[in-house]
Amino acid sequence: MNELDRSAPILNFVTADGARLTVHRHGAHISSWIPADGRERLYLSGRTDYRPSAAIRGGIPVIFPQFAAEGPLPKHGFARTASWSLIDAAATGDGAFVSRFGLVDNPATRAIWPQAFAVELRVLFSATRLSVSLSVLNSGDTACRFTAALHSYLAVEAIEAVRLHGLNGLRYRDTALGGVAAVETAEALAIVGEVDRNYFDAPQALLLREPHGELRIEQSGFCDTVVWNPGPAKAAQLADLDPGGYQRFLCVEAAVIGRPVQLQPGERWVGTQTLLA
Repeated sequence: MNELDRSAPILNFVTADGARLTVHRHGAHISSWIPADGRERLYLSGRTDYRPSAAIRGGIPVIFPQFAAEGPLPKHGFARTASWSLIDAAATGDGAFVSRFGLVDNPATRAIWPQAFAVELRVLFSATRLSVSLSVLNSGDTACRFTAALHSYLAVEAIEAVRLHGLNGLRYRDTALGGVAAVETAEALAIVGEVDRNYFDAPQALLLREPHGELRIEQSGFCDTVVWNPGPAKAAQLADLDPGGYQRFLCVEAAVIGRPVQLQPGERWVGTQTLLA
């Protein structure tokens, strides 16, 4: 049984079989997922800046209502630095645990994005699975448009040994090279130096392989996938990243970028990313 203080800034959940999850109400930010095998599957920087105005470096930042700097809002929008509410949390009948966090428009959000909305993050985890769903309701009386992502930092033992399968043949925009368009030709993507690519019309499943294991990455609702690692040079410029930290993660992000979501009043959109250990 998980004893919850709904006002606590950090919430820790545990399943009956020992899987563990940590969520910060700041950003509804998942900072740790440890399946029943005991291996941490998310990277979290030890140099993270936990001030209210800062985003947590690592885990799963929630990107909404703007991806990166592709629009007039602050980079990656405001959801990742907002204070979310815990809606509910409970064990399920099959041994999993589910929690829901909510964010609604307020004077601070309307000052930079004049839109009424209700966003919910639903997090379900178990011994071998973490499923994160982002739901956006247009609660206003005018249409809205947004981009979004789950900016997942996946923990790896050594970035040079990682191979990501399932991207071959996809169109992508190479942000590290100034936004040049290209088509992926690698059967298994190796990470060499800085990699920052937005893959469009991505498949529903990818496979992250390491010498001692693999992680299956599934998505629905999200139509794109972002693959990011800063490489050694850019990582050295990130004050909130551990020295050499770039070697221990790969961001594989479920995203909607190429075709922004358009919602009429009363309409809802849902995107999900699921990690299977």
